Amino acid sequence: MNQRENLLSLLRREGFEYIPSEFLLCPHLVDVYRQKTGQDKPYAEYFEMPWRNIPDIEMPDNTKDFLPWYGRLKEGTYIDVWGVAHEPGSASAMHMTRMVHPLKGIEDFEKIKEFPFPDFGKGVNTGQKPAAGSIHRNGLAAVGMMQVTIWETAWYIRGMEDLMMDMMGDEPAASFILDKITAEAVIRARSFVSAGADIIYLGDDIGMQHSVMMNLDLYRKWLKPRLKTVIDAAKKLNPDIIIMYHTCGYVTSFIEDLIEAGVDVLNPIQPESMDYHEIISKYKSRLSFHGCIGTQTVMPFGSPAEVKAAVKDCLDTAGSAGGLLAAPTHVLEPEVPWENIIAYVEACREYQP
Repeated sequence: MNQRENLLSLLRREGFEYIPSEFLLCPHLVDVYRQKTGQDKPYAEYFEMPWRNIPDIEMPDNTKDFLPWYGRLKEGTYIDVWGVAHEPGSASAMHMTRMVHPLKGIEDFEKIKEFPFPDFGKGVNTGQKPAAGSIHRNGLAAVGMMQVTIWETAWYIRGMEDLMMDMMGDEPAASFILDKITAEAVIRARSFVSAGADIIYLGDDIGMQHSVMMNLDLYRKWLKPRLKTVIDAAKKLNPDIIIMYHTCGYVTSFIEDLIEAGVDVLNPIQPESMDYHEIISKYKSRLSFHGCIGTQTVMPFGSPAEVKAAVKDCLDTAGSAGGLLAAPTHVLEPEVPWENIIAYVEACREYQP
């Protein structure tokens, strides 16, 4: 099997020939990678990671449309396609930004309806199909990345407190904002599937470190049906598409609902927040997983031997059918030793069920 075939087989719990490695490095660790390896090629290529992302629909620069929704912004701020401003962080954390929410504090629903949401239906997607074809010709899986899908996009625009109050008060602003974003997510998902994506990567953080962000009733009323709308749209075009879903933190109580909504692979199963033995053992016949290697614990603070032991333990729990792409649960930050990254990669390559 090539890398694509091996990954898809693993995620479908149909067996695997080897365990691929997959992770994200912060800018500091990208520099460390270059220093340690002497390589200029992307680290995903060097470490033979099994997928590449298809580019999103190209949208025009609409910054000018959003400027009237802000007062004074810090120098170096950029405004994203959704109209959310990102103010730069400190010199030691330049990949971190402070979000400024354009609809925060606005109580007039008529004013909220004037917000210039992006229209992905008017964007350009002609580069997506050639990109997916190129990825496939290189023996890799093609991914449509939509990791911030509905809930996070909505509160980035509205502000979490205001959006929560809208939802709890059954305010029309909540339905309006969430429906707008859901409709755009459907357009993007269909575009990725039509281009030839093997995997659509959705996600919204709905968990905190040791508790959920909202109760199940609120989730089932406002978010689950809209997530299902996006997934159903993708699977209508390709029933075999794999749906990955990212949510950090403790989300045990949401797992059944995520399965019902159509999620095939859950990320990241943080070991600091959930017991992956329990989760994988309970759901591995119906759900696959991506993650499980702690970025708050073993990756930054364990020894290389402990990293290897953690990888083996996770994969042993999943079993010989697969169902787990073992990976660090979040971006690897500067405190992660290079030796631990290499230990993780070696543990994946050496694994035998």
